[in-house]
Formats: sequence, structure tokens, C-alpha cells
Amino acid sequence: MKQHFVMMAGYNAWCNERLYEIAAQLPDADYRADRGAFFKSVHGTLNHILVADRIWMKRFTGQGEAPNRLDAILFEDLAELRAARADEDERIVAYIHNLSDADIMGRIRYRTIVNPSEFEQPLATALAHFFNHQTHHRGQAHCLLTGFGFEVPSLDLLSYQRQTGIGLT
Repeated sequence: MKQHFVMMAGYNAWCNERLYEIAAQLPDADYRADRGAFFKSVHGTLNHILVADRIWMKRFTGQGEAPNRLDAILFEDLAELRAARADEDERIVAYIHNLSDADIMGRIRYRTIVNPSEFEQPLATALAHFFNHQTHHRGQAHCLLTGFGFEVPSLDLLSYQRQTGIGLT
């Protein structure tokens, strides 16, 4: 099971790098324009993905800052957001690499943000949600960027696997 999450951590970083490369080409007004997405703009969506990742990483590790709002804007500047994203991706990869199979089969207890309450679940299912959530919102950002006329590269897991060879054996 660990190898699956190692692959997902690498895939996450790979996707984010590709997505931010295109986002950096947007004029600032387009980058911030409310396009009707759940977090309104490319800017809001990319910030939300980082917000959620920080919340979950705080839950997983007990370290780092966890925003108290899902719509928090952590960075107004795209270059700063991109650097923070790369740092968080490195943190995610390191965390996953340091997990044992026994850790993954364990449980996690945390407090939710929306309608605050204590919750406990298997770490494996929390990790599955963590990576699925990233994919969900990256898909929204991908759609927004495509709507601006950019040829956004594929973010399919299979594309990552074919490029890296990870998960094909």
C-alpha cells in the first residue's frame, strides 16, 4: 500500500509543477478573475489546494500551520504561492516516504474545520481523500486555464506513470 501513496505524492508534485507553469503565463487580471469556480478564480483555487494540504499535513504530522478557513488566501503573489506549493510538495513526498506500512494501516484522530468536531479514521483512507481532493481541485484549475485558451498539459495519472515509469510494473 505504501508504494501507492509514494506514487500519489510524486504525481501530486508533478501535476502541480505543470499546472503552475501554465498559471504563470496568465495576465494577473485573468489569474484573479472570478470564473464561477467553487473558489472563484485560478488564484483562489490554487490557494485552496495549498490550504487543504496544510490542514491535512498538520493533522498527519502535528507540525506546520493549518489555516482555519478553507477559502483562506495564503499568498497574494503567484510566485510566492508557487514557491510555497513546491515546498509543501517536498514536505508531502518526505512524509509519505517516511511512513511504514504499519503507520498507513493505523488510525488518525483530528478536529474538522467545517462544523468542528473530533473525528477518527484509518490513515489509509485519510491519505486517499488527501490525494483525491488535490486531484479534484486541480481539475477545476485545469478547466479554468483551458477556458483562457491555454493548451494545458494532461494531468492524467497514466501520463505521469508513462513519463516516470512509476506504477507500471
